[in-house]
Amino acid sequence: MAAVLHGYTVGVTADRRAEEQISLFERRGATVLHGPAIRTLPLGDDAGLRAATEAALARPPDLDVANTGIGMRSWFEAAEAWGLGERLAQVLGRARIYARGPKAAGACAALGLDVAGRAGSEQLDDCVALVLEALRPGQRVVVQRDGGDPPPAADRLRAAGAEVLEVPVYRWRPVEDPRPALRLAEAVLAGRVHAVTFTAAPAVTSWLALADAAGVGEDLRRHLASPAVVVGCVGPVCAAAARAAGLGDDVVQPRTFRLGPLVRAVGERLLATAVRRGPLLLTGTVARVDDEPVELSPTEAQLLAVLAERDGAVVPKADLLRAVWGDGDLDPHVVEVTVGRLRRRLGPAGRLVVAVPRRGYALRVPAPGPRMTSVGAG
Repeated sequence: MAAVLHGYTVGVTADRRAEEQISLFERRGATVLHGPAIRTLPLGDDAGLRAATEAALARPPDLDVANTGIGMRSWFEAAEAWGLGERLAQVLGRARIYARGPKAAGACAALGLDVAGRAGSEQLDDCVALVLEALRPGQRVVVQRDGGDPPPAADRLRAAGAEVLEVPVYRWRPVEDPRPALRLAEAVLAGRVHAVTFTAAPAVTSWLALADAAGVGEDLRRHLASPAVVVGCVGPVCAAAARAAGLGDDVVQPRTFRLGPLVRAVGERLLATAVRRGPLLLTGTVARVDDEPVELSPTEAQLLAVLAERDGAVVPKADLLRAVWGDGDLDPHVVEVTVGRLRRRLGPAGRLVVAVPRRGYALRVPAPGPRMTSVGAG
């Protein structure tokens, strides 16, 4: 697979299936920083899960809400460990099962369970709406919960006259060691991360809570909401949480809510941020000069990107200090030193970075050089 994302750094906040996601990005050439924001804990030995399982076996449900694929699989794994797997399969096999999305439907199929309906939106509320259409007052409904708090959807079913049995299969908890998540936040604030991905809504709130406790939450939200960082979410629930948390409205969400499509969608958005100016192509922290890659530091890459975006106009040093270093009152000598290093790295192409005495710097390509254009994924 071509290393099309060489030069980009992606932050991954997931704990479950993180290795798979990291591998997908690395195979495309990206550098990955892993900062898990939550822990997903199975409840196979939990007394609450066993009690709910035995209650379902004692009084079989008429309908079942399969919320997540991992939840259905984990429930049956626990039941098998207790010697109740076969009975659980028989009981749920007689119920009408409604799946929140394809993952839950696929897990049911793998367990030999037929699915009566599936929410097209993959929203739990829409799945419950299907159940409400089939529900008769007094019927018993099993709702397999995700790892968060009790779902409001269960209250909707109760209000419609259902007897609801909630099955808590796994739970989300804060990470035991917050340091990797905080290092990822620091890297975002330093401009070293070009995209951050989330695969669960609680990961959004948990990571931001850690950042708030460290005193950097407000700055982190501002960086994530800026065009400089791509925020990718695996599905609509996760994306809604990101928007609600103030991470901007332009959240990347794949049409199919899977890891592979998420990685592709984030990669396409990253490549759309690449800029070309004459012989220079900037992708993340890699500048290609006539197709020869030149590794830049994050600061050098940010400075070059600002100059490229101005399309030949002079950028004052104070503006560069604000845009790249976040402080327009720093010593302008910092800009001069960084420009000098950037020119040396670019070799002969460094002459395109022009110093305009008493005004600032510009990136200028002699006519008839092409204007800056976006570089798509194709």
